[in-house]
Amino acid sequence: MSATESHNHVKKLATLAMLSAIAYLAMFLFRIPIVLFLKYDPKDAVIAIAGFLYGPLSALIVSLVVSAVEMFTTSDTGWIGFIMNVLSSCAFVCPAAFLYSRKRTIRRAAIGLGLGVVLVTIAMALWNYIMTPIYMGYPRAAVAELLLPVFIPFNLLKAGLNTALTLLLYKPVNTALRRAHLLPPAPESSAPGKRTSLGVTIASLVLLASCILLVLVYMKII
Repeated sequence: MSATESHNHVKKLATLAMLSAIAYLAMFLFRIPIVLFLKYDPKDAVIAIAGFLYGPLSALIVSLVVSAVEMFTTSDTGWIGFIMNVLSSCAFVCPAAFLYSRKRTIRRAAIGLGLGVVLVTIAMALWNYIMTPIYMGYPRAAVAELLLPVFIPFNLLKAGLNTALTLLLYKPVNTALRRAHLLPPAPESSAPGKRTSLGVTIASLVLLASCILLVLVYMKII
């Protein structure tokens, strides 16, 4: 490994460590109980940014690190909670990171995150059906009755919120990291058009506001 490659590797590790710490803080500071034992937190948005920067394997590593620290500090669900957290984060983030790594455009990022919303909703419906009776003591028939009114809407809202946050935060974070020389300068051709950026920003804000309103309705606050 050349000196340049070694230096870039160190910068990558430092950036991933920083993003892991931010993801943990996002989970710790902004965890919001929604319904039953289900809580929303924005750590998946940070993990998605790591995936967009460095690919799906890096997103998996950040997810494992954050979920492990969470298991030993704030979680009361032990290894089952760890597995569920990793599965949820990876189902949402890794498909989007993979698609974006193939073609780094804002449209591809949005498509990937949309696919992640669908996959995480399906995956967590299945895994909640399997695992919830084990660690919550619910009869499996009772869990099945909760899939449509509870688990599926919750995961749709959670993934929708994190999709909006990812699209809103990725460009500022990317720019800040480049200015700090933790990432190489962006090629001129990679910059999205102003109309595309504006459209994605508006769509993300609408999605964010809509999901927040739905969460408030779901929690019977409004």
